Amino acid sequence: MRTTTVVYAQHFKLLVVGGGAGGLGAASKFARKLPLGSVGIVEPRGDHYYQPGFTLVGGGLMTLEANRKRQQDLIPKNATWIKDKVEMFTPTRNSVKLKGGEEITYDYMVIAMGVRLRFDMIKGAKEALDTPGVCSNYSPFYVEKHYREAMNFKGGNAVYTFPNTPIKCAGAPQKACYITDSILRKRGVRDKAHMIYATSLKRLFGIESYLKSLEKVAREKDIDVRTRWNLIEVDSGNKMATFELLDDEAKPTGKTEKIEYSLLHIGPPCSAPEALRTSPFADKTGFMDVDAASLQSKNFPNVFGVGDCMNTPNAKTAAAVSSHLKTIERNLSQVMQGKTPCMEYDGYASCPLVVSTNRVILAEFNSKGPMETTPFDQSKPTYWAYLMKRYLMPALYWNGLIKGFWNGPATIRNCSRLVKSK
Repeated sequence: MRTTTVVYAQHFKLLVVGGGAGGLGAASKFARKLPLGSVGIVEPRGDHYYQPGFTLVGGGLMTLEANRKRQQDLIPKNATWIKDKVEMFTPTRNSVKLKGGEEITYDYMVIAMGVRLRFDMIKGAKEALDTPGVCSNYSPFYVEKHYREAMNFKGGNAVYTFPNTPIKCAGAPQKACYITDSILRKRGVRDKAHMIYATSLKRLFGIESYLKSLEKVAREKDIDVRTRWNLIEVDSGNKMATFELLDDEAKPTGKTEKIEYSLLHIGPPCSAPEALRTSPFADKTGFMDVDAASLQSKNFPNVFGVGDCMNTPNAKTAAAVSSHLKTIERNLSQVMQGKTPCMEYDGYASCPLVVSTNRVILAEFNSKGPMETTPFDQSKPTYWAYLMKRYLMPALYWNGLIKGFWNGPATIRNCSRLVKSK
């Protein structure tokens, strides 16, 4: 097995901040283009998780270990891993300061820091996660707990929440809800459960064609959908969740409601990492301010963004990263050659909506509507889409996306359109 030596260098042609899907994909692409030692990756974590698999882990359909690999085994062989954390960006000097005190300079930079789970933004939530009944598929520390809670559930309210902030994989909270419904039915205790999906949004899903299918799923599963509800406090001692009620603009009305829970799955608020949201790269929301088409920083042309940390309007999903990588590979290469970026990100994102333990609605879309790859009706729950979610997509991630070989399904989509037109 190849090993990677952790070293520190002073300067890189390209510095990639973040070793998740976007960071590894970007580093892999440019490590093949640039001379040996030209690419550095700053990433403090030793484990890398395939996070789209967490929904299945929380449903007992995969193991956590099957979704984990050592970071050192994933770093491109021609790149340098800097096992540390960026604490401050100084783009006027093309430098970053690391937690360990070192300063790294660069000619070009890709910021791919992802988002941070902010359980701390909900009063009592962090402490509640270590108490009976409370879990979250978003965290590798609590995702297995969700399955245990579903298997031990005896009755009462099973509450699933969606926050009033940006969030990665926006479909994950309702996926967890639907899978739990299937588990409880198989265990013969579904009639003892009142399942509640409480979301800050005005409806279940933003894209109309998938919305109708999901509303049908929720009706058939007898899910109590409560819109414009935002979780603000968890009292684990009394097993009580407090929600603020929101108006049509998602602003607090001043009214609150409490729900006693037996099971509480928290969809956590998310934000950009602190170093990014306090940097000159951030907009007023704290996310990286980029041109939505080129993914180039609006203020620093030698810097590009990839993934969830940006303020682009697309859904924050791993699938979106594939199209981000395709875009920045072309545009950053052009900037390195002194040219103007010409490629535009098409806004593509995907969310395989797991609606049971063996059915998936394969949602693919941008802000304008569906962008489906296959010639089939993907708005319907199907077994073939589940097989893709369970088996094809993890393999595509490990062997394609993070290695910089997978640029998204646009070519396949174009071919399927030809099939449809015949």
